[in-house]
This record gives sequence, structure tokens and C-alpha cells, in this order.
Amino acid sequence: MANTTIFLTPSSFSEKEKILVQAGSLSASTFIFERGVCAVRIKNEASELVMLPFQGQQIWTARFAGRDLTMRSMFSQPNPTRTYLETYGGFLIHCGATAMGVPTREDTHPLHGELPNAPYQIAYLVVGSDEDGDTIGLGGAFQHTVAFNTNYLAEPMVKLCAGKTRARLSMNITNLKKTGMDLMYLAHINFKPVNGSQLVYSACATPEHVRVRTSIPSHIHPKPGYVEFIEDLKRHPEKHHLLSPDLAFDPEIVLYIDYLADSEGWAHSMQVLPDGSADYIRHRPTELVKGVRWICRTPDQDALGLVLPATAEPEGYLAEKAKGNLKTLEGGAVFHFDIEFGSLTPAETSAMVIKIKNLVK
Repeated sequence: MANTTIFLTPSSFSEKEKILVQAGSLSASTFIFERGVCAVRIKNEASELVMLPFQGQQIWTARFAGRDLTMRSMFSQPNPTRTYLETYGGFLIHCGATAMGVPTREDTHPLHGELPNAPYQIAYLVVGSDEDGDTIGLGGAFQHTVAFNTNYLAEPMVKLCAGKTRARLSMNITNLKKTGMDLMYLAHINFKPVNGSQLVYSACATPEHVRVRTSIPSHIHPKPGYVEFIEDLKRHPEKHHLLSPDLAFDPEIVLYIDYLADSEGWAHSMQVLPDGSADYIRHRPTELVKGVRWICRTPDQDALGLVLPATAEPEGYLAEKAKGNLKTLEGGAVFHFDIEFGSLTPAETSAMVIKIKNLVK
């Protein structure tokens, strides 16, 4: 089946939600949040994503199998701003692409770069089918050009398949210059933590392979006992596997994980819930070589970055350059990755637990 593409313009959105396309169990509707941000809701029988087509192509909220998987934040809706911390609460935020992470005093880039709330020049819906069945997706294009410096095109695509409780994300970043560019990217995927859940993932949980960040960013103000908790996790990283409300994930904990991939190249991460189901994400370490885990559990924010697949660690441009973590994208070259995320049934979860155990033994 050939794909049908429907291009979107901000002028076609209104405060009253309206269905734009219906194809069997798949649908897309458009609306504007009260504060003026355009949104698209794409749905199948079991899943629903609310996305911001012109503001970063963020996934603002994600529901799978009847559950809202999105972090709890201080924002009931997105704000029309490009400032990262003034509208932070989405399920998925693209970070990069010329720099990302927390800038040091010597860095000149904004927190997590220019992509999080980038003003996309093109946004469109795609309805069609592929090897997984009927699909509906939202994609777009953002060209970032700075004279004498940068010229790249970011083209994300998020698709839902009929009947599935998982979504697929892909991204192409094309260097439009004839000379090379430094590339940094991180997919900031923010699940809602569930007390009593277990974190299961395809990595060896040793201090060598699950490393705790000990530096404290300038926007973080630790409480008594926080430094001691970090020191304990350095020696025993497995202590963060059981999500308990008495663990000191306030204001945040960051870990760097060396993922192992299966025979098809996928690395796997799960939050196994008390009922036996799981929140799930998979990525390819050959594409996004760094596995970052971020956990923030405070009275105002509750988030589990189960894995933030990335090209570098999130310490800012200069720090990552010094580590040798910057990726060079030659003139005309394309950087591509795929990620899948969503929910697993108890049966799917049990099978994945066995698969992961076989990978890490």
C-alpha cells in the first residue's frame, strides 16, 4: 500500500479537537493547547500519543495498554517557548544536535541544545502500511542554519501500528554542508516510575559497566545524604534496580550503562511492574553508543529515564569533546537511528526477562 502524506500548517489547528484522518482503527486529530501550542493526537486501539508537530516534534504524552507512561512534572501542558526548563514535562524530547547535555561555564550552547523545542518548518502525517501492518505516523523537518557554522536537517518520524502497544521512532540528521560537523544527540525518554517495579536491562550490573555520575550540575541542589547515596551506588549499582520511594533519587541520579545487544543488534530495557507487565524500550548501540539512565523522584517531578540512548554522555560540548565522545558527520552524510518503546504484556515481559538474562550471563 502506498503511503498517504498530509502536510500540516499551524493555521489549520483550532482549540476544538477535530479528527483529521481515520483509517480503520488508526486516527489522527488536531487541537491547540490553551497556551497556544499545536498538538496532534495519533491513536490505535490500544495506544495514544500526543505530539507537538511544530515545537520540537516532542511526544508530550504517551498512553499504552490503558496506562499513561509519561513522567509527572510541574507542567499540565506545554508552553510556547524554546527555553528547555520552561516547558519540561514531555515523554520524549530530542536533544542536540550540535551540542547537548548540561553546559559548563565555558560552554556557549543552551541546555540540551537547539532540538528540544525547535520550530519545525515542515510537519506531516503519514498513513500507510509496512511489514508490521497498517501504520499512522507524524514526521517533520527542521533545518538549522547558522552562517559560517552549521547547516543541518533533522527529520524525525514516530509511527503507531494497528493493534500494537509499542511505537517506533526513527531520525535522520543530514549535514547539508560540504564540510564536517560535530554531532551530539540524546533521546530524552521520560517514563513514570512505579513503586515496587524492577529495572531489567541488557547490561552487566557491575561498577565497571554501570557507572554513576558523581559530578553535580549547577542547576542541581543536593540534600543531605545525597553524596553518600551516590558513593554507595558507585560500589553497588544494582541497588537502584528496585524502585522504592525511600531511595534518594532527589534531585536526580544519572548512570552510564554499557549495553549488550542481541543477535539482531537491539539492546533492551524494562521497568517490570508489580502486575507482571512492563514499560519497554529498545535501541541499537551501534547507532546510539551511549546508554544514559536518569532518575528524578521529587515532590514535584517523578521521572524514569529508563535509558536515554545517545551519541555521548550529557556533560556538555566541551567535556564530551575532551572525552573523545563527539561524533563527526562529514559533509552530505546522514546520521540515522531507530528506537522502539511502549508496553509489554506479562507474557511478553517474562519472555524478555529470559532473553536479557541469556545476554548478560
